[in-house]
Amino acid sequence: MNIEKLTNILTKVAANKISIKDAVNLFENFTFEDIGFANIDHHRSIRKGFPEVIFGAGKTAEQIAGIIEKMIFNEEPILVTKVNKDKAEFLCSKFNKAVFDKDAGIIVICKQPPKIKGKGTILVLSAGTSDIPIAKEAVITAETMGNKVNFVFDVGVAGIHRLFAHKDIILKASVIIVAAGMEGALPSVVAGMVKSPVIGLPTSIGYGTSFGGLTALFGMLNSCSSNISVVNINNGFGAGYVASCINRL
Repeated sequence: MNIEKLTNILTKVAANKISIKDAVNLFENFTFEDIGFANIDHHRSIRKGFPEVIFGAGKTAEQIAGIIEKMIFNEEPILVTKVNKDKAEFLCSKFNKAVFDKDAGIIVICKQPPKIKGKGTILVLSAGTSDIPIAKEAVITAETMGNKVNFVFDVGVAGIHRLFAHKDIILKASVIIVAAGMEGALPSVVAGMVKSPVIGLPTSIGYGTSFGGLTALFGMLNSCSSNISVVNINNGFGAGYVASCINRL
């Protein structure tokens, strides 16, 4: 339940359009709802401005569906991350508003397009084509949270002229997310160009001493550019969420 729904219920009570008893029933699971395998945080929209997001990895399709069924009447939008194709097919067959992005592994359920709440534009860059799935997770998260989002893919340091060709939109962005695997150098380059905050998004793309993304993570954490913060490996959702919080300030 978000602030708008809460305000609407209280307004109806004040206008005698619904009874106090009916309002109490609507607030029965106001804080959280225990459904056995999950405790759904219905209060999160009011507390944080965005509903609880369902982490799809490790959950069965039936468990995810059970959570969505309890959220769908009171929460919007609903976001499910790290979903594979089989789970997505099952969920999309049960919920007709569900939209699956196979690259990002994200399902979004919206009754209407998100209202723009961000004050500027979030830009998402990927170092390589192989980093696109994680970068798109950030794009979709930020869009769903009500931001204008631009993206440019495959502009890594191996061909740095490709990055500079997009200098205009890079300089105009309010927040920049940079997804990179391998040695994770691109966020440092971008941060050295701009005054806006840059979120380093390390990916597990690489081989040998990339150590599943650890090298990119350590490289970003050790960047000498002072306007960089870093999220965890492959955490496109986290990068998009933090960028949205910054963009609302």
